[in-house]
Amino acid sequence: MSSSRAPITSATVTHRNQDATVYVGNLSLEVNDSVLLELFTQAGPCVSVFMPKDKITGQTQGYGFVEFATEDDCAYAIKILNMVKIYGKPLRVNKSAGAGSGPDEGVGANLFIGNLDAEADEKLLHDTFSAFGVLVRPPKVARDDDGQPKGYGFVAFSSFESSDLAIEVMNNQYLCNRQITIQYAYRKDGNGERHGSAAERMLAAANPSKLSAPPTMPGQPNMPPGLPP
Repeated sequence: MSSSRAPITSATVTHRNQDATVYVGNLSLEVNDSVLLELFTQAGPCVSVFMPKDKITGQTQGYGFVEFATEDDCAYAIKILNMVKIYGKPLRVNKSAGAGSGPDEGVGANLFIGNLDAEADEKLLHDTFSAFGVLVRPPKVARDDDGQPKGYGFVAFSSFESSDLAIEVMNNQYLCNRQITIQYAYRKDGNGERHGSAAERMLAAANPSKLSAPPTMPGQPNMPPGLPP
């Protein structure tokens, strides 16, 4: 495949196709736009690469976004590049938080984290909430088309015991000097119902095999020349 459009490696992207965009987390500080572009071009033509930087130091913050030309290339990138190690750190690659209205349904132990500080990123959510149990997918911070946080995010656990404990301990606590609110996220069906219902809990208890473990490592692709394992 080829693309006549040169990839944009800038924070000034005015519009991003969220359905064709992946979030890339757990990045080494040695990874820059060029390295990210070189790696993800393996999955298909890239339209833009965006890595947020600290406003004062200019240092990258350990995550970024890659927009592909098509949704198929986006899905392929998630399949082949999630958990691939770069500079000794396994990448976390999943659909951008801007795609859709919330996290994947999973078992239903999905939490909405509100009133997040702008400095609270996916790594901080992972480090904070993984203490309460297994996370079935990387946390998501909702962002606008320019990659700026909207002040809320999502965390999905493998069990209701873990999500209940997280709410009990962390609701109204301070994260980055802001008092966060935690409650069950709304379901995607649009009926205004939240996760955590008695029906979901009964279904989860009756089908323990659906309590997902973290994503398994896919086959590791051939790495581009010059990229470390």
